[in-house]
Amino acid sequence: MKLLSIAIPCYNSQDYMEKCIESLLPGGEEVEILVIDDGSSDRTAEIADEYQSRYPTIVKAVHQENGGHGEAVNAGLRNATGLYFKVVDSDDWVNKEAYMAILSTLEELCRGPQTVDLLISNFVYEKQGAARKRVMQYRHCLPQNRIFGWDEVKHMPKGKYLLMHSMIYRTQLLHDCKLELPKHTFYVDNLFAFEPLPYVRNLYYLDVNFYRYFIGRDDQSVNEKVMINRIDQQILVNKLMVNAYLKCGNINRRLRHYMFNYLDIITTISSIMLIRANTQEALEKKKELLEYIKDQNRALYGKLRHSLFGQVMNLPGKGGRKMSVAAYKLTQKFYGFN
Repeated sequence: MKLLSIAIPCYNSQDYMEKCIESLLPGGEEVEILVIDDGSSDRTAEIADEYQSRYPTIVKAVHQENGGHGEAVNAGLRNATGLYFKVVDSDDWVNKEAYMAILSTLEELCRGPQTVDLLISNFVYEKQGAARKRVMQYRHCLPQNRIFGWDEVKHMPKGKYLLMHSMIYRTQLLHDCKLELPKHTFYVDNLFAFEPLPYVRNLYYLDVNFYRYFIGRDDQSVNEKVMINRIDQQILVNKLMVNAYLKCGNINRRLRHYMFNYLDIITTISSIMLIRANTQEALEKKKELLEYIKDQNRALYGKLRHSLFGQVMNLPGKGGRKMSVAAYKLTQKFYGFN
């Protein structure tokens, strides 16, 4: 059995996927690299097959009809044989030294008496044109280099939350929680980083800058104009996160607080994108999203509506919406949102 399975969702990724794969090959035989060709129409499938041919014991090419990013992650999970599971997007890459430290740590943990459900590391925003690279690190929030539980997680401020880029789950845990991401939907990385958390008992944080998260392509899903065009997918993910939060049941108090803050941020992003769309239809969708949350759980609606972000995103009238946008831009600059 492999130590780590790494899924690379690829859709028309011929221009950058090789950099991603090459950065993962130094993991050697301990790693399984699953290149998921999600119905591409360029040379993606051919490149995936070439790497499988050259590294048959390390790389596996998986071909499927186009199902979107979430279905590509699902395919990776279905094919994974490693003890741990990681997703690396095809336009991103990893740092070699940090990678070696990650593998060494996972190997050590597997030999130990305790099962670790989630390994966390840092990621770097590789923003095109930015001279200074912002690092998302957790050294002031999480204990380092040892196993810990949610009770030992300190307050994580707004803007410092766990993303897919920083997470390596135990593969069986993802199967146990029956994680299945929706098809033909962007922004499902938020579900990946959110839904399994109630199943996570033991965590481990390694303070290394492992994942390099590239930002700068015009067609990238986190591009603001693209997000507005795909707002229905953002709303779907938001609603699914609401459902997941409400299904948590009796979980650790600090974990519940963390999950609420994450949901608050996602709801804020949905709201501001709908405001920035600047159409009556978008404003109706914003109202419908809040009504959906109220219908599911009035207490949760009240908390989200009266949080600081919730109040700022729901200022009345055209002037209030302008203030909401100004506040969002300020927050974006302060926290370094995309």
